[in-house]
Amino acid sequence: QVQLVESGGGLVQAGGSLRLSCTASGRTFSNYAMVWFRQAPGKEREFVAVISWSTGITSYTDYVKGRFTISRDNAKNAVYMEINSLKPKNTADYYCAAKTRTYYLPREGREYNYWGQGTQVTVSS
Repeated sequence: QVQLVESGGGLVQAGGSLRLSCTASGRTFSNYAMVWFRQAPGKEREFVAVISWSTGITSYTDYVKGRFTISRDNAKNAVYMEINSLKPKNTADYYCAAKTRTYYLPREGREYNYWGQGTQVTVSS
């Protein structure tokens, strides 16, 4: 089993920045895909960014490129997402998830084995 715990969300003014963290514990593997999804109020969950644990290769959804940065710290078993120039439309619950034993970087939630509980980001105008 793998446990994922997100942190770093909160209330921030438009234009501000946040750094979300996702820490993994339990049984870990070297070849993970670690992903961030988000779910805005009343909307479906959507892919944001994914990173390969082993290679560090990343992939983003188009609308966050240049403002969102996903990274990982293997020594700390943590994945981060830096979000800059926040906008009210970025308000959502952000979830990290892990797909074990893979070198692929899927964007579909159903591909992922383990999920965190989410961290809420609220951006005020």
